[in-house]
Amino acid sequence: MIVETFAVGMLACNCTILGDPAGGDAIVIDGGDDVDEIAARLAERGLRPRYLVHTHAHIDHIGALGPLRERIGGDALLHPADLPLYATLGAQARWLGMVPPSQIVALDGDLADDDVLRAGALALRVLHTPGHTPGSTSFALEAPGGTMLFTGDTLFAGAVGRWDLGGTSLADIVRSIRTKLLDHADDAVVVPGHGPATTIGVERRTNPYLAP
Repeated sequence: MIVETFAVGMLACNCTILGDPAGGDAIVIDGGDDVDEIAARLAERGLRPRYLVHTHAHIDHIGALGPLRERIGGDALLHPADLPLYATLGAQARWLGMVPPSQIVALDGDLADDDVLRAGALALRVLHTPGHTPGSTSFALEAPGGTMLFTGDTLFAGAVGRWDLGGTSLADIVRSIRTKLLDHADDAVVVPGHGPATTIGVERRTNPYLAP
């Protein structure tokens, strides 16, 4: 199994490529920018995307969807609760001083809580974790070394995501983390939307937002 995470774009969003080297199928999580780099990394490993999935609809996580899908293929999926936010990509770009996307493209389908996305030997479970945005979604992957959680901007190392950028509330974020993420084992690796990886155990013990 191939799991490769790297930062893309001016806001250093963590993009992850999940690949089945035997069959060549792949899933790309949060391909929000740097289309050439994502395409090159897939090509180097002989991978073809089956799904392009997005943890939420902030521009750094989904802004490059149109050119990325045109370049590498795959079905683009987002939780439907974030479709209104996705429609504001132009405004998000102007607010950040970025060049607006040339177009907002249609999605190929919805992400729904507890769905399992399969690509070759990969099985990626969908976890709806609202709070940072209404449709914020995390993903759980059972890897050979244990569970990996891709949490977008819901859970960071030592922090949680903001809720004042089209989100709902801090209480919703904490509820999502407690009910959907903290039920995993302490050794589950957390790959957030920005910054370094952590583990569920470390966050359970030390994250100040999760104190009893």
